[in-house]
Amino acid sequence: MLFMSHVTTTSALLKRCYQCRSRSELGSCKDPFLLNATQVENERGVSAVPCASGWCGKVIEGMGSFKEDDYDMATQRMCVQRGPSDSEDRCAYTVYNHKKVYMCFCQGDLCNGSDRLHRGRKWIGLTKATLISLVILRGIV
Repeated sequence: MLFMSHVTTTSALLKRCYQCRSRSELGSCKDPFLLNATQVENERGVSAVPCASGWCGKVIEGMGSFKEDDYDMATQRMCVQRGPSDSEDRCAYTVYNHKKVYMCFCQGDLCNGSDRLHRGRKWIGLTKATLISLVILRGIV
């Protein structure tokens, strides 16, 4: 009985990540991710797993150029073995398993279910827009 108590305490110290995979509009893994830690216990194909590294990930593959082209789109959430070398949460386009994907890394309990992963993408777009505006203004002046 003492051993079971120790296992429960140890797993509670580990950060957790959502683990799932969905294709197109099927399944519960897609964005927006609408489940919380309690709801995943009753959702088939979605779980909250302990993650030793503390780093969670989300991969979106097959992003078509039109909203109607999402038949080949897949979203996967998982625990990753290690995060970026600078230990910063981020999202970026990269190559994963020989495919171009949009991949996000975050550190925190169940962070890969949050829309916080998308906020970085908006900031990148805003920064690019600001830089382009500055270049244009500088060229005019």
